[in-house]
Amino acid sequence: MKTKFFCKIFLILFSAFVPFAMTSCATMQVLSDTFISKDPILGSDKGSVAKSIIGAGSSIVKAAEQITPENEYYIGRSVAATILTNYKTYENPQQEIYLNKICRTITEKSSRTEIYNGYHVKILDTNEVNAFATSGGHIFVTCGLINCAKSEDALASVIAHEVSHIQLKHSIKAIKTSRWTKAGINSLDALVAMSSEEAAGELDNTVNDIISNMVNSGYSKSQEYDADKTALTLMQQAGYNPHAMLDFLQVLQIQEKKSSTGFSKTHPSASSRLSKVKEELKKLPAAEDTSEFRAERFQGI
Repeated sequence: MKTKFFCKIFLILFSAFVPFAMTSCATMQVLSDTFISKDPILGSDKGSVAKSIIGAGSSIVKAAEQITPENEYYIGRSVAATILTNYKTYENPQQEIYLNKICRTITEKSSRTEIYNGYHVKILDTNEVNAFATSGGHIFVTCGLINCAKSEDALASVIAHEVSHIQLKHSIKAIKTSRWTKAGINSLDALVAMSSEEAAGELDNTVNDIISNMVNSGYSKSQEYDADKTALTLMQQAGYNPHAMLDFLQVLQIQEKKSSTGFSKTHPSASSRLSKVKEELKKLPAAEDTSEFRAERFQGI
């Protein structure tokens, strides 16, 4: 009887939710009521089972929703708001304009020259050496990081790295993965007649947890390495010397010995990144080093 019960549930889920992308919550209610009320095995506990099936279907629908550029922006704005609850901004219009010019130089020849509300760089008033990026195009760099940069090209390597996180959609991929994971869990929960209300709340909390985790702990190691790799290409396309990333990572190596905060907390070790960046640089075609032409501008800022 128990096996038959689970088989029934599975068939209901399969037949009701295969076309989930075109099915509304109201339609799912009708489907579940129709299937369950007429079934002699499920009918006795149809209330909790119906809720569970609707919960599973709703999660699958939400997981399948296309995250639009507008969605990316508003998700990113939530991340930015979280960052700004932990840090104050450093108001220096001249420096901010300068950083945004570097950002525009990096993005104008990239695969995503434009995003929903554009790329924006903001300075955080802290001596911590760190940088953040959100899917909405918000890029934050700290005063401590700026002071560590020895050249415009080194500073550009950091901005290019953060731009890469945006263009590779790392935060959005984390949220999509969370949605599908939770959808799978809810479908499994439906098999044991779990209420959907708690599951729906957990789904929202999972997204919030991911946002908090990205701010406090950073992206995964593989995503950080991918961002470095992409940043090297972006730098070369923009006319910056990609080898300047080595200069900055060497500075970070020294900083890691002094503090476990900032980049040390949110990124893989500088030594591991150095090793991988050196290998990637070997694959890039040779290009003229024009960094000396930017030295005076960098020193002036």
